[in-house]
Amino acid sequence: MTLRLSEIDSGKLEQLQGKVIGDVAGSMGLLMAYIGDKLDLYSALAEISPATSLELAESTGMDERYLREWLSANAAAGYVEYDAAEGRFALTPEQAVVFAAEGHPACMQGFFEAVMSVYFDEAKVREVFRSGQGLPWSDHSPCLFCGTERFFRPMYAMNLIDAWLPALDGVKAKLEAGAKVADIGCGHGSSTILMARAFPNSTFHGFDFHGPSIEHARERARAAGVAANTIFEVVTAKDYPGHGYDLVTIFDALHDMGDPVGAVRHVASTLAEGGTFMLVEPFAGDRLEDNLHPLGQIYYSFSTLVCVPASKSQEVGLGLGAQAGQKRLAEVLNAGDFSRVRRAAVTPTNLVLEARV
Repeated sequence: MTLRLSEIDSGKLEQLQGKVIGDVAGSMGLLMAYIGDKLDLYSALAEISPATSLELAESTGMDERYLREWLSANAAAGYVEYDAAEGRFALTPEQAVVFAAEGHPACMQGFFEAVMSVYFDEAKVREVFRSGQGLPWSDHSPCLFCGTERFFRPMYAMNLIDAWLPALDGVKAKLEAGAKVADIGCGHGSSTILMARAFPNSTFHGFDFHGPSIEHARERARAAGVAANTIFEVVTAKDYPGHGYDLVTIFDALHDMGDPVGAVRHVASTLAEGGTFMLVEPFAGDRLEDNLHPLGQIYYSFSTLVCVPASKSQEVGLGLGAQAGQKRLAEVLNAGDFSRVRRAAVTPTNLVLEARV
């Protein structure tokens, strides 16, 4: 395509420039938020608000000049409030939740950490564009593992026990009575531990192929007091042991797998008669044009940088992607021996499918 300056629509150009400036501002705001999280500055400000940069420096032991500039950037972003008459900065209750309330579903710091991790890994991803090879999950910055867990854990805490599991046919009653459960691709064990706490009569097996994540999950289980009814093992989704599972779950992980059909087929082979497979995936429409919005942009970007490279680094390397949509996911489930698939629940960020053989 030859660029013809005479064909440029000045109004559209200005609109696009404005969009890009907003995106650049957002990227810098994210970096400021990440630094504030790592230095615990938002929590410190929340405790002494309203405060000058000098008062925040005295409270934290940080350098005042750097804090003054950091606070100014946050004020310009709308992340903190600034009282010009008093020269003081403060966090509103809403800002405190988003930037300082660890564990709250609206806290975004885990999300910021995950985004920063893919910036750290940009050179690695650029290379796989050229080579066509994959990038294993284990080769990413550790910030990705921590940030992903911090981001997903509050959402699971808000939805899993009270909404998603009750939406499955007969599953909650089985869990209350005592069931055998496998949580595949469990990562740091957030979903496994939530279920183990809520249903102490059941036994929960957490499986993941990333060894450090499983070690972290075991530590978390001990700290949560559920070590007695949780078992964590390092193993792939196609090879996890055991049979007779009343419930098998995969949370936001199937699209990362090299052979999702093979993984699903193994799930089907390990279920007890009448058992249920619950698949949780990022929410997406079935067509690209259904997903052309900010959340779709975020998911497609993470899929480009993390999910597709992870899949392509494994056998088969299907590259399902994080925006597969229900129709494509149902095709994978059908190919993996599940004849009955239905949408059990949905949130703005997640799609929950119930599958039975």
